[in-house]
Amino acid sequence: MTRFIRTALYLVCIIQFALALAFFFQVPQITSLWPFPGTTPLTFIFIASIFAAAAASTAWALSTRTYGALVGIGIDYLFILVPVGVLSWQLGSSTGAANLTTYAVICFLGGLFGIWLIVWAARFPISPNPPVPALVRGSFVVFIIALLVVSTQLILKVPNVIPWMITPELSVVIGWMFVGAAGYFLYAALRPSWGNAGGQLAGFLAYDLVLIVPFLQRLPASPVNFRTNLIIYIAVVTYSGLLAFYYLFIHKSTRFNVRQPDASLEPVNYQAS
Repeated sequence: MTRFIRTALYLVCIIQFALALAFFFQVPQITSLWPFPGTTPLTFIFIASIFAAAAASTAWALSTRTYGALVGIGIDYLFILVPVGVLSWQLGSSTGAANLTTYAVICFLGGLFGIWLIVWAARFPISPNPPVPALVRGSFVVFIIALLVVSTQLILKVPNVIPWMITPELSVVIGWMFVGAAGYFLYAALRPSWGNAGGQLAGFLAYDLVLIVPFLQRLPASPVNFRTNLIIYIAVVTYSGLLAFYYLFIHKSTRFNVRQPDASLEPVNYQAS
């Protein structure tokens, strides 16, 4: 059963990577399915970064066989998709837009998938070794606080929080995306292990790689009211990308090709214990 689920989750990763590419290059057949009006090219690129991050985090957990780390990804899905589903349902009901109602149903199904993933993955232990480096732990605390502050402002529709033009509805959608990321990081902070942290850094690196060039290209022509926030966003993306690259590919005890101490690959039978 685990092998079947592992294969199915790899397929989910492939689909997510494909959607990331489609949104990044704004393939009309895909972007036309996005139900929120007023979505700008940079917002489509941001959506691409979210798909890429989800795929990278899941692929890392699967490739390292750290199945317990998928709990955090399930929390991410749940915190994003259920609230966005509620928003989409409300907008669809008030405007009669069938595409928003359909999208709401898809989000609710995605939320159910997140719940299933949490329940399934929680049975697997995660090795506490190697320990999470202090710089990574400290950075995650800062990321959690920043994500919660920014997401609250976005959900409350405070203007100019992110450095490009978005509609009030998209402000709420992006806000819940940040809440999902905060929930993912908070889970790892409460259950510290490299098994969790490595997946988060893999997702962060994918997110950063998608966004950094478009952000740098936008900087010279950025309107004054967005420029300061854009510079801050670029600094965060640069720092998190370098942090992820160093600990995933360079640091002696955490780099990807280093054999990590195995936790049991078998789920814990709680009824028997």
